[in-house]
Amino acid sequence: MKALLIDDELSNLENLQQLLQAYCPDVEVCAVAETVDDAIKAIARYKPDLVFLDIQLHQQTGFDLLTQLGQIHFELIFVTAYNQYGIQAIKFAALDYLLKPIDIDELQNAVNKARKAINQKQDNQRVTYLLEYLKDNNKTQPRIALPLFAETRYLNISDITRCQADNTYTRFILANGEQILVSKILKEYATMLLNHGFVRVHQSHLVNMAYIKSWLREDGGSLLMADETRIPVSKQNREKVKEIIGLQFNLR
Repeated sequence: MKALLIDDELSNLENLQQLLQAYCPDVEVCAVAETVDDAIKAIARYKPDLVFLDIQLHQQTGFDLLTQLGQIHFELIFVTAYNQYGIQAIKFAALDYLLKPIDIDELQNAVNKARKAINQKQDNQRVTYLLEYLKDNNKTQPRIALPLFAETRYLNISDITRCQADNTYTRFILANGEQILVSKILKEYATMLLNHGFVRVHQSHLVNMAYIKSWLREDGGSLLMADETRIPVSKQNREKVKEIIGLQFNLR
């Protein structure tokens, strides 16, 4: 598996190359690049299977690089020292990323997922979606990509009624009754969907406020959803939920 490493700091390139050599021996580093221009030339010349891309590249970004490439024929793993910069968009596109300093287990996991995608010869539509998201992340119908075993599903966020924790998985319940199980914990999606009309009402439940039908006083407080499902509200979240959904009465 040929890999291209793109980072604006030589020390980071050397460190990543050493980690790959030691812990991912089937990854052959075919070239490194420190600028967007050099990266474009290296991609055209070496046609890598996998690209490790730093988000910040001098005065430009890895996103600037992607917009200049057109069709993407490689798997992509972002590498960044900043947990906030661009990470939200990357998560919405279900792309892998590594935070510096790089954790070996996370590196091996990301490489393994990339290897499977390459072996299955999947088109990297997630990068196309990422660029669409960055171009208009305030669009009226924002979407989210959900990584499944055999595919990546793209959903309108407005079609998701709620999310439910299922051990280390998250179950998405859609307005049409369909359920989708994703191998990520609920906390990650709670953070992603916070500004899209969702509220965490319980350790195991994240709900879309647009589908709340009514507040039920039983058991200290619960929510009745549009599909008649009853969702418990935890005691520690009760006041927050009351404030968010605009309930103007005291809860006991």
